Amino acid sequence: MSYDHSEDARYKRMLEAWNANPNFDFEFDSRGPDVAIDSEDAAVIKSTLARQMKTASHLLVLVGEKTNASKWVNWEIARAKQADVKLRLAAVKLARGSMTPAGLLGVGTSWATSFERDRIVEALAAATIGY
Repeated sequence: MSYDHSEDARYKRMLEAWNANPNFDFEFDSRGPDVAIDSEDAAVIKSTLARQMKTASHLLVLVGEKTNASKWVNWEIARAKQADVKLRLAAVKLARGSMTPAGLLGVGTSWATSFERDRIVEALAAATIGY
């Protein structure tokens, strides 16, 4: 999952709660960094994330008000589309006016119509590699 850590962490916590709830058929794994993309640790984190992305099937992007400006989100989207990773892309806008990161446009991203478990599951199920 990719999201703006400073603004949208509550949505990550909701996904974690859905994952922990035995009454929900929902599997979630978040492996995002907690450091700046231009920090001294960024190269190691990028390498680790790339290895983890290679074992994933999807990248879910939570598009909030500041997501478009997140260097990490934009890097994760770009990396997800590279030939050695090729993740299916799904996204959900958290606010109607949120600007979509350019990397999600024109590549067949599957969109959830709202931040609800069933809508997100549907978007993930419909996601294909369209780039």
